[in-house]
Parts: sequence; structure tokens; C-alpha cells
Amino acid sequence: MNNIFVYCEFDEDHIADVSLELLTKARKLANELGCKLEAGILGHNLKGIEKHVFPYGVDVLHLADDKRLYPYTTLPHAHLIIDLFEKIKPEVALFGATSVGRDLAPRIASKLKCGLTADCTSLVFGDHKDNKSGKEYTNLLYQIRPAFGGNIIATIINPDTRPQMATVREGVMKKEFHSESYKGTVKHIDVKELLHDDLFPVRVVERHMEKRKVNIKGSPVIISGGYGVGSKENFDMLFELADILGGEVGASRAAVDAGFVDHERQVGQTGITVRPKLYIACGISGAVQHTAGMSESAKIIAINNDPKAPINQIADYSIIGNIEDIIPKMIKYYKKNTK
Repeated sequence: MNNIFVYCEFDEDHIADVSLELLTKARKLANELGCKLEAGILGHNLKGIEKHVFPYGVDVLHLADDKRLYPYTTLPHAHLIIDLFEKIKPEVALFGATSVGRDLAPRIASKLKCGLTADCTSLVFGDHKDNKSGKEYTNLLYQIRPAFGGNIIATIINPDTRPQMATVREGVMKKEFHSESYKGTVKHIDVKELLHDDLFPVRVVERHMEKRKVNIKGSPVIISGGYGVGSKENFDMLFELADILGGEVGASRAAVDAGFVDHERQVGQTGITVRPKLYIACGISGAVQHTAGMSESAKIIAINNDPKAPINQIADYSIIGNIEDIIPKMIKYYKKNTK
């Protein structure tokens, strides 16, 4: 069994959260298979970067350090990763479902003629029997993702070609150290030998990066509203409650489509995946498309006038009633009891 590989995105002197989440998951998958976890970082000024990935259980870190590799451009990164895959022949290769991952992974899959599943929300190993040929496969990567607009959850396998490749959405995996003292091996990629001028038809002259105005993913408290909130004006109550609790306002797709709030606040399969300490769902029915993005919250409070709403099945506490009656009372008493 060959190893599991994670492509780690490096930008602005740090490794992307989604890459660290993938390392956490990949370490567990590697333990199941009894194989090594390998990772790759391509960029510039990477000295000491291994200290940030080894604690996640990385056994082998492949580094390509060259000023031409930062910022990211497609051709040189794809060329180096393809060459590396042809040498190490990974069993599984994982990428973040980011603008970089969505650009890079398909090019690699096309060149190596292997399958690729995009926007996965879960990864597990399992067995499969082909009913036509009778051939049996063991330890295939089940690449699980929403399909048909989130109406079904599809399990996709890649039985006959390698590596088994997938891009994974940010926030769906938990980020945690394997061991703070874990030590792996660094292998340097011979960049000078592999890179040539034909790989640089595009040169980045200047970059302007706009920071996110809303940080829902990093908020410990999220007050989320659905179509049942009723109006943009009623959402103002959620913003007031979030301000008192030091949290952020989220929304379901239905609320975003209705124009109650901006898309950047959307939580769910087609939005952001969150894991706050407290998630208050206001006027949200609890369709699978939404709950897939917030079900890992530490504590869930549902406020809904429908006692049979699916959200109540995963909520720790359910409050049955109208938003217009309950939220103002919560604002009043939180103000009274919050220092």
C-alpha cells in the first residue's frame, strides 16, 4: 500500500487552514492503512515550515523552494506535483476545495488519467464488489459529497486508477495536532532541474488581497436565520443579538436567496461549514443542505414555530414560538445579565 499525500497551500507566510484540516484527516486514514502520510509545499522562503506540519503527523514533507513558485501560478506547480506523483505513486492525494485546489487538482488528474471527486465533505475507507465482473476491492477511498443540488449524498469510488484524488471543502474536517513532538523527514525537490522557462508564460506583477469582512468560520457564537425569519428587517434583531453575544450572523440558503442577507453569511453545503461553541438557528427548518454545514456545533439551540421541524432532531434545546416574540426577549435578558 502506497502512501497518502496532502498538497498544502502556502500563502502570506502561513499554511491554509483547509490544508491542516486535511493533514489531520489524512493522518487518521494513514493509520487505518498502516502507511505513511506525505505532504508537499511549494513556494518561497520556506525555511522552518516543517515545524508547522510535523505536529499533524506528517512522515515525509516534500519542499520546493523557489521565488518563481510564489505567488501560485498553475503550470509550474502542476508540473512539479505531477513529477513527484510519478515518483512516489501515492495511493490517495488530497487537495483543498479552494481556488488553488480546484485549479491544480484537475490538471494533475487529467495528466495522470485518474479520477477526481470535487468538494467532498467526508472521506472513509471501505470495500466494493463489482457486480458485473465479480472483482472485489478492499480499502477504497469513499469520496462522499452532496450531489443534485444537495438533494442526495453521493459516495464515489475510484477502483482502478491511482492516485485516488479528491478536493475537500474547508471546515468539514477538524483541525488538531497528532503529536506536538512528532518528527518527520524533509525531502527537497530539485527545482532547478525541473523548472524551465516554458512553464512561466504568466508572471504576476502585482497582487491585491482583500481580507474577509465577515469571519463566520472563526466565530464561537453564530446566530443563524432562515426564510422563517421573514424579512431583512427581522434579521436586524439577529445582528443585535449577535453583537451582544460577541458572535456573527449566519443564514440558510433560502434566506440568502430571498435577499435577507449577503451570500458571504450562508452556512451549509453550498456555503460555509462551521463548528461554533453555540449555534442558534432561527426560523430554519433543518434541511440536510443546511445541517451538513453546522451539525458539528458544540451546542445547538433551535427557535421555530414548527415543533416537527427537522432542526429540532439535532438541537440540544428547542424553543417553539415566533422569532418576533422570542428574539427580543433574548436580547432584553442577555443585555440585563451580560457584563
